[in-house]
Amino acid sequence: MIIKKRLATGALGLLAALACGLISPPAAMAGEPAPDSPKVELVLDVSGSMRARDVDGDTRMAAAKQAFNEVLDATPEEVRLGIRTLGANYPGKDRKAGCQDSERLYPVGQVDRTEAKAAVATLRPTGWTPIGLALRGASKDLSGGEGTRRIVLITDGEDSCGLPDPCDVARELAAQGTHLVVDTLGLTLDRKVREQLSCIAEATGGTYTAIQHRDQLSSRIKQLVRRSADTPVETPTPVRGAAQCAKAPYLGTGLYSDRESFGEHRWYRMRVAPGQELRASASVAVDRAVDPDYGVLVRAVTPGGRELVRGSEAGSGRTDVISSGLRYPVADVDDDEDATARTVCVELSQSFSAPASVKRAPGLPVELAVDVVDNDDPPADVAAFGLGRGWVLLGVLTVGGLLVGLLWGWLARWRVTVWRSN
Repeated sequence: MIIKKRLATGALGLLAALACGLISPPAAMAGEPAPDSPKVELVLDVSGSMRARDVDGDTRMAAAKQAFNEVLDATPEEVRLGIRTLGANYPGKDRKAGCQDSERLYPVGQVDRTEAKAAVATLRPTGWTPIGLALRGASKDLSGGEGTRRIVLITDGEDSCGLPDPCDVARELAAQGTHLVVDTLGLTLDRKVREQLSCIAEATGGTYTAIQHRDQLSSRIKQLVRRSADTPVETPTPVRGAAQCAKAPYLGTGLYSDRESFGEHRWYRMRVAPGQELRASASVAVDRAVDPDYGVLVRAVTPGGRELVRGSEAGSGRTDVISSGLRYPVADVDDDEDATARTVCVELSQSFSAPASVKRAPGLPVELAVDVVDNDDPPADVAAFGLGRGWVLLGVLTVGGLLVGLLWGWLARWRVTVWRSN
């Protein structure tokens, strides 16, 4: 009897252990971020200049530490956050050694606030400012997953190493099409620092903010971290337009990314059935210095080259993004007519130029949005009636000219008759 009781007890214990084994992993996994969770890495400048005491009477380093502690407390649970430093370890004057000084202080993942704060507390202003190197490292730290990726760079100076150039690195990251945004925060109002940090941010669609006060630094970083959690993810599909319509890729409804050199023309193709409307827009980002006058043109044409409709936008001065788009409705057909979808060729061209000193590669970032929707209402676009095609416009001008000529001739004869009678 005792043996039977022991066997029963052992069996129950085994079942309980199995049940715990089956139930506990999901419970543990429930606290882990999902693979598509947004990821943010804070990149902090710990170079010697961070000792300057000009942020509300305290050092820049002290203000950054306090801001990091407040940000760690306010980080949303769904955000995977990491910290990387630059210039934190090498105090010497060897440029080569100082320009390799960037390390991951806290790995990107679910935040252990105590551990992260302890790591930040050990930082002391030390060395050089290898911003380009740190950006490349941060990109690797954030790799993987399908969520949004954001780097928040906090620095008080421009890159002191030169290679790799931070602006070139930012353009490289943008060209990879991985939906990575770099936001920059400058702890000084120096003009050169502002220009470099603005260049980095603009290349990736991020923002630049000049920081002068402690609470402003904390507030801005928390805002950027929350923005990563609130931003829906829609990663553009990389595509390469062709030099002519006949070789252009077919695009369906969706968001696409491409690169276009200065003054280049790119072609894409869409299929639009009768009773549908094509809606296409293109945005060209200006991620480097360009000449003040520019424009972008989006045209829809038939495979034979006949223009259907166009949209254009031009500007002068400095801009971050310039966009244009078009709508082309296709009238519905009767039952006995051909309802086959027709091919529409879309051409994207831009007239950006730049000084000879500006790098041409990679090309300017392009984002295309394509949508084909049902056209419930009769086409209201003038292109649907042929004004964009030429023959109706020619007919209107012909009839109008004839009527004006008849009226002018009648008035001339009336004046002659009145003159003779007098």
